[in-house]
Amino acid sequence: MAIPAATPSPSLNLLPADETAALNRPDVPVSVFSDAVRRVDRRLAEAFDHQVPADQLVTARAAAVDRILSALWGSRLGAFAGRPALVAVGGYGRGELHPASDIDILILLPDHTVAGDTDTLERFLAELWDIGLEIGQSVRTVEECVQQAVADLSVVTNLTESRLVAGDAGLFTAMRAATAGHAMWPAQAFLEAKRAEQAARHRKFHDSLYNLEPNIKEGPGGLRDLQMVGWVLKRHFETDDLYELVSGGFLTDSEYVALMEGQSFLWKVRCGLHLMTGRAEERLLFDHQRALAERFGYRPDDHHLAVERFMKAYYCTVAELACLNEMLMALFDEVILGKGSDALPAPINERFRNRGGQLETTHEGVFSEQPSALLELFLVLQQHPELSGVSAPTIRQVQAHLHLIDEGYRHDPANLRLFLDILRQPQGITHALRRMHRYGVLGAWLPAFGAVEGQMQHDLFHVYTVDEHTLMVVRNLRRFTVPEFHHEFPYCSDLIDTLPSPELLYLAGLFHDIGKGRGGDHSELGARDAFDYCIRLGLTRREADFVQWLVKNHLIMSVTAQREDISDPEVVAAFADKMGDRGHLNYLYLLTVADIRGTNPTLWNDWKNALLWQLYNATLRMLRLGPEKPTETPDLVRETQEVAWLRLSQGSFARDEVDALWAEVPEEYFLRHSPDEIQWQTAAILEAHREGRDRLVRVRPQTHRGGTEVFVYAADRAFLFANATAVLDRLGLSVLDARVITTASGSALDTFILLGEEDLRPVVEPARQREIERAMGEALAQSSAPPTPPQRLMERRLRQFNVPTEINYYTDTVNHRSIMEVRTGDRPGLLAHLALVIAHCGTRLQAAKVTTLGERAEDIFFLTDMDGEPLDHAIVQCLDKAIHDQLG
Repeated sequence: MAIPAATPSPSLNLLPADETAALNRPDVPVSVFSDAVRRVDRRLAEAFDHQVPADQLVTARAAAVDRILSALWGSRLGAFAGRPALVAVGGYGRGELHPASDIDILILLPDHTVAGDTDTLERFLAELWDIGLEIGQSVRTVEECVQQAVADLSVVTNLTESRLVAGDAGLFTAMRAATAGHAMWPAQAFLEAKRAEQAARHRKFHDSLYNLEPNIKEGPGGLRDLQMVGWVLKRHFETDDLYELVSGGFLTDSEYVALMEGQSFLWKVRCGLHLMTGRAEERLLFDHQRALAERFGYRPDDHHLAVERFMKAYYCTVAELACLNEMLMALFDEVILGKGSDALPAPINERFRNRGGQLETTHEGVFSEQPSALLELFLVLQQHPELSGVSAPTIRQVQAHLHLIDEGYRHDPANLRLFLDILRQPQGITHALRRMHRYGVLGAWLPAFGAVEGQMQHDLFHVYTVDEHTLMVVRNLRRFTVPEFHHEFPYCSDLIDTLPSPELLYLAGLFHDIGKGRGGDHSELGARDAFDYCIRLGLTRREADFVQWLVKNHLIMSVTAQREDISDPEVVAAFADKMGDRGHLNYLYLLTVADIRGTNPTLWNDWKNALLWQLYNATLRMLRLGPEKPTETPDLVRETQEVAWLRLSQGSFARDEVDALWAEVPEEYFLRHSPDEIQWQTAAILEAHREGRDRLVRVRPQTHRGGTEVFVYAADRAFLFANATAVLDRLGLSVLDARVITTASGSALDTFILLGEEDLRPVVEPARQREIERAMGEALAQSSAPPTPPQRLMERRLRQFNVPTEINYYTDTVNHRSIMEVRTGDRPGLLAHLALVIAHCGTRLQAAKVTTLGERAEDIFFLTDMDGEPLDHAIVQCLDKAIHDQLG
């Protein structure tokens, strides 16, 4: 393959010679310069639409701006133009200007200027803005440049890539000499500081390449990482020719091509973003991904949207660039900082040795002679925590020998034992898998995993690519085993220590989503892959069946907890029957917690934690009783009442007044509420009765259910629930769960679990709690229907989706009620709209479970008619029409 030039010559000319000449005439008005800027911008956009390569676009824009600035400089400064220097810095200094990038300039002043000179420069800078250029400017003397550069790494970085546009060349040369590496920030200090800067920048993006809306400039593997390489070249090697990396032995020809192709791809994306938004937008926002995919000609295939294919190309590109950056930084550390260069190698075995904390091969032929060493390398890293990484030459050797990982290699018993050993190590499993992923080994070793590398799902629920999510799940599982994180999930940490074979859990984590992107049920596909792989690993049939079961059922606990009434013993019994024994329940519980936490950082909250914990404990109780001892409803009711009474008895309440109140409450109240909730609500009602009040609102900031609990007690009426949800919506609160109970005397006991809509946290501020009580109290006084909730502006990313509304009905014969499932696009005020519809159609609400999955809402309502019967056809028709009318 031919090697491209390091700095492409701009064959594209955005400002022809005759137009440049017109700018250099005497007394050219501002309007002529403005017209020139507009023509440059228009031609740039047209060239982009005609598929002109981005490297030509950015260099051509820089060249055109050079001509405009130079002409304006000469025109406006007159005789003074030769004394200061007009210097391009930053990206403009590199000769790279993207369509909306700021034009960073330095005006370098001689030591002595007069007041008139300052006025002239100020008029020049003002005219730059007047003609339509986005300028970032600084005005300094050489001495001031030195002072600023010594104190500020960003200043010396800008000056390192500066070039003269117009003015005094001698002044510019003096500044370059005064700020060069021999004068300040020598290469060693510069590299160490830039390395720290890069690490801090990566942390802002959670050290992940695979964010839902990546920053193509600042994120890991982005353009800043490429620029980092260029800065080191300029500072230490005094060259801006990236091909010097090949000449100096830092890169091979193929790696250099990959580097340049990656840069071209990111430049193309950045140009598209700038032109589409009309500003220096560096975030590949959800809003823009579809438009860019279409603009770049991506097309959908059988199982992937066009935008998913575009984003896969993006993620694979930045992954390759991140790996090249890691390798180059390791080489620079060795050459510039001398890390490990003079350290004596300490043998580890015949294949590997430790040189200065870096793992390296004993000779270049290790992998070709003993291919199993491609996996052994990661095991050695786990077993030798004194090693901080892998030497750059060894990384290159690994990647050069990936072709050895073929079907024969994957079936070799020695290699299979090595991989299983990696999963059985007491430490370093996550780091080993992530490093295998970065170097390309994991995708080669597990082709099904390689197929999902860089694969995104274009929704707001999954914020990571499939491969990144998978490794996050394994990381979460491993985190349960680390003592310093015990406080995060104490029970999970205690539970995982009891597992006889935790590697089975890690295998389930690796395979749980590996079937995505193929069409069909990914759980089924992944389960088959997992079984076959476990058999190949040499696990027993029983162990392979167990991992297969975990992968096939990895969603069942989450779905049951969030979409079914887990206070219903029948629901718990059915779930317990699927578990079969405590071992299956323990493994699945741990996998479920790790999976939800690894899907979206905002998805996990105390509410979900409480739901899963409630289902786990209820199932554990059911399994302990065994199928031969089913729990009867009266037994559960009596048990719950006794626990609640023990708590109430500590106060001033007599047993007979408590029993009198409870006699009016149906059995389902005691099944659907905890003893803690029953004690709190009973006490509140009895206190209200003593005070002669027949209604009340109480707020508890945080409960065992993981959210703020709002309890409403009032005379039941048609629009009570609708008025309550309208108030909560108006207050910006997100309802997660609602339970509605009606007593024999016609009072409503409504319980809401909610979080703040913005932060998804319990409402702990006393003033906010009083606001809820006051507003809900006012709602209780209203007997009419609330007004239709106003349309509110949707969040930016929600507007990108048009989720069709789907309504399904089921009959719960055991509990003599209907279940309505509404799937629709999430939007502000959704529950308030649905509550109003339910009231208008003459139904009674028993309970509601509200689930938001990114852009989708999946809400479950447990309903009867006004006589307590399941819904008939007429009511279903009424609900269908009204919901579709409301939601579309």
